[in-house]
Amino acid sequence: MNGRQWTRGNRIELLENGEEYFPSVFDAIAGAAREVMVETFIWKDDRVGRELHGALIAAARRGVSVDIAVDGYGSAGLVTPPGQEFVASLAEAGVRLHVYCPLPPIMGLQTNLFRRLHRKLVVVDGRIAYVGGINYSDEHMRYHGDKSKQDYAVKVSGPVVNDIHDFCSAALEDSGRPRRRRSLRGLLRWLPRGWNTPRSDAQVLFVTRDNHDHRTAIEAMYRLGLRNAQRDVILMNAYFFPGYRFLRALRQAVQRGVRVRLVLQGEPDKAYVKFAGATLYDHLLNVGVEIWEFMERPAHAKIAVMDEHWATVGSSNLDPFSLSLNLEANLFIRDRAFAATMRERIENLLQDHCRRVTREEVAHRHPIWHLWRWVGYHLLRHFPRLAGLVPVLTPRLATLDRPDHDVATAADVLERLRAERK
Repeated sequence: MNGRQWTRGNRIELLENGEEYFPSVFDAIAGAAREVMVETFIWKDDRVGRELHGALIAAARRGVSVDIAVDGYGSAGLVTPPGQEFVASLAEAGVRLHVYCPLPPIMGLQTNLFRRLHRKLVVVDGRIAYVGGINYSDEHMRYHGDKSKQDYAVKVSGPVVNDIHDFCSAALEDSGRPRRRRSLRGLLRWLPRGWNTPRSDAQVLFVTRDNHDHRTAIEAMYRLGLRNAQRDVILMNAYFFPGYRFLRALRQAVQRGVRVRLVLQGEPDKAYVKFAGATLYDHLLNVGVEIWEFMERPAHAKIAVMDEHWATVGSSNLDPFSLSLNLEANLFIRDRAFAATMRERIENLLQDHCRRVTREEVAHRHPIWHLWRWVGYHLLRHFPRLAGLVPVLTPRLATLDRPDHDVATAADVLERLRAERK
């Protein structure tokens, strides 16, 4: 998948919420000796965002090569006047900030709604990587309150880090970042597996989704897992609105006797999220899928576990944006210990913080609701095709790497990109 192979000899650690994720990432950056690469959808100038800001600056000042890529929509505040000082201090320290599709707002509205850089990746010295769904903002910390998000990521070391490192390097080189000579780390892939990492039975595959050669890569891996499942499937996903083939794979799994549970948002931060997912409830319950809603606070998770050994963690939702438009990245994992840990975490949520949606409450809805559900589903399913008709410049990374760059005018960046394409 994506031209990559399953790798063995990886060590995987599940990280739940910002309380586990941020300290681990910041400690890894603090220990970096050569290189730090970060990709994220959202980076805010708040408590968590400033801690990342300080960690990257400190690393750059001690001679570490530091690159961070953010999305022009999700992190729009960094390329508008409020973010000027925040970005300038990065450039002064030598941190290269890359902004994906930095389109300026029109009449106060963001125009870069589609084809977002939605990946959340970190690679430190080519030996440690992080993959997941957690952005750099206070929203992932419990002190944020009732609207804090439930989410997950993984820390990984071992051969799969080579794939993640090479992918991030290639993405940054597309932005005009100077090519560096390959370090000795790259030679480690030719040594016997396990030479540079504790031996483990964990098999890991790094899969990305783009709008060119790998449009359906992540969805295909999910459907492959569903086809091979024999006993039990739990999908926890923040934005659940998949297509016909995915729904068919769920139905076929149930028909084979597999217990399939969906854990969706019961208290979303965006009202339309629950409506979109609820349009599928009638169909899913009819085919025997169990639907559970996480009621404690918004759920931002993009995880799954199937049987005793298969799991995935990443940035991809199961909705039209992630499956058809956004740039995404997931790790797929075959490991009994890791799958058991993930299953235990989700089962605890099901027991203490979720409610099961019953067939009775859906059946009692007004017939107009079911008509609206049918119309809404088919309209939303064709949304990516309609969005593809909107004329846009080819999305790419723009690098804000000079202390004298006027970060107050994102339009200047756009004009520079237009001039480069002529």
